[in-house]
Amino acid sequence: MSGWMVAMRVICLREARRFLSQRGRFLAALVRPLVWLLVFAAGFRAALGLSIIPPYQTYITYEVYIIPGLCGMIQLFNGMQSSLSLVYDQEMGSMRLLLTSPYPRWWLLLSKLLAGVLVSILQVAAFLALAVLFGVEIPLEGLALLVPVLVATGLMLGALGLLLSSTIRQLENFAGVMNFVIFPMFFLSSALYPLWKMAESSPLLRDVCAFNPFTHAVELIRFALYGQLNLPALGWVVLTFCLCMGGALWGYDPGRGLQRRRVR
Repeated sequence: MSGWMVAMRVICLREARRFLSQRGRFLAALVRPLVWLLVFAAGFRAALGLSIIPPYQTYITYEVYIIPGLCGMIQLFNGMQSSLSLVYDQEMGSMRLLLTSPYPRWWLLLSKLLAGVLVSILQVAAFLALAVLFGVEIPLEGLALLVPVLVATGLMLGALGLLLSSTIRQLENFAGVMNFVIFPMFFLSSALYPLWKMAESSPLLRDVCAFNPFTHAVELIRFALYGQLNLPALGWVVLTFCLCMGGALWGYDPGRGLQRRRVR
């Protein structure tokens, strides 16, 4: 095994052990979407009707419609929480030691992202299993396509959190930024309502939701569950990942941080 893969393996194992030691984090990742699925879905179903027609032109219940949005919610929260650990590592100094290793900065940060993605996929799998136990019919034909799609969306949302963490130096400030980013991204998306329903309320609101990268992540997951690949959504997800990853690499440049300290 090459040194590059050893470095990735060590980072992934560290993230996995940290996750296993935080059982409350795992329970919160399951309880939060289950509450939306079992409690709030009843009211939203009454507002939208018993069935809707999404882009793939099939009638489904509202509970099934919001499953992709709740999967995206799990990945969004996990990406932000993984980045929260990076802010903690910066305060403790372990992040500085990691970035001074002989391996490229982009490889180390990508390894950190992949570790978070693996954790989020396990959380999504547990949530889908619980949803089936509660009587929600999950399409089985798209599970093979769902895994690589979750990798793509997890990388995008993780890179967004990584970009935010590169701009914050104190742990207490990151919690407020998380709420400022997570809830607008989730509610101003197609996670709970289809875009055509948004357009009935306000064309401007529909345009804002369509511009939201989380909307494209949700639509990519939604189409994948039915064995279809949404290429426009995939393009937006890849573009957002590249932009956020590029910004995070610039933000985590040790030389730039040294220059800031000298200016102070």
